[in-house]
Amino acid sequence: MPDHAEPTSPVVPDVDGRGPSRRQVRAVLFDFHGTLAQVEEPSQWVLAAASACGVDLDRARATALADRLLTAGRAGGPLPARVPPHLAELWADRDLYEHAHRGAYTGLAETVDAGIDGFAEALYERVLTPQGWVPYPDTAPTLAALRAADVRVAVVSNIGFDIRPLFDAWGLADLVDAHVLSYEVGRCKPDPAIFWRACGMLGVDPEESLMVGDTPADAGAVAAGCAALILPAADPGRPNALGSVLDLLPTP
Repeated sequence: MPDHAEPTSPVVPDVDGRGPSRRQVRAVLFDFHGTLAQVEEPSQWVLAAASACGVDLDRARATALADRLLTAGRAGGPLPARVPPHLAELWADRDLYEHAHRGAYTGLAETVDAGIDGFAEALYERVLTPQGWVPYPDTAPTLAALRAADVRVAVVSNIGFDIRPLFDAWGLADLVDAHVLSYEVGRCKPDPAIFWRACGMLGVDPEESLMVGDTPADAGAVAAGCAALILPAADPGRPNALGSVLDLLPTP
């Protein structure tokens, strides 16, 4: 995974010398993976995919396979140690086209010989399901608190498949006003255009928006005029300090 950028506080300097002043935040843009949710534990991912293929693995073999698959490259996981030349084009376009996303990650999985028919496709299909992800404990309370404060919310993600069904299954759909997905809008973070699109969909100016994520690509929102808060991604099921977003909103 890329190194995380240093947190950027949503504070603007007061040029008349009276000290920093807090900008009015009317909207929060959230990254998805590593910010609102994390992929399930690797061996559980492997066990579930193998089961879908009609194969019951023991835990030791599942763990060994998971280690090899993580090295090869997992959707929602670490970047691959190496991208084979025949997958280079798909890899470059993975967050812009659904077919490229599927082709890149199934192709990487196929470099690991598991001896299970249809295993690479099953691994990918698992990532498309709500069961393949774990929302952080902070996610629902933070989104609910923002809705109660009349702060608009968008999910801005570099991704090659539709994550709306996941939010529906988790009961969070009504707490998100817009999903801005790279494969739908043709732009990937840190391109300022994807953040401008999100602000436009929410009806706010970039200067009234806060981007919350976990990578330098999310910090690219600063170039679009937004403030940015970069939080470290936590393991599945562990709090990741999303609630700190609420501390940055101006008090009424």
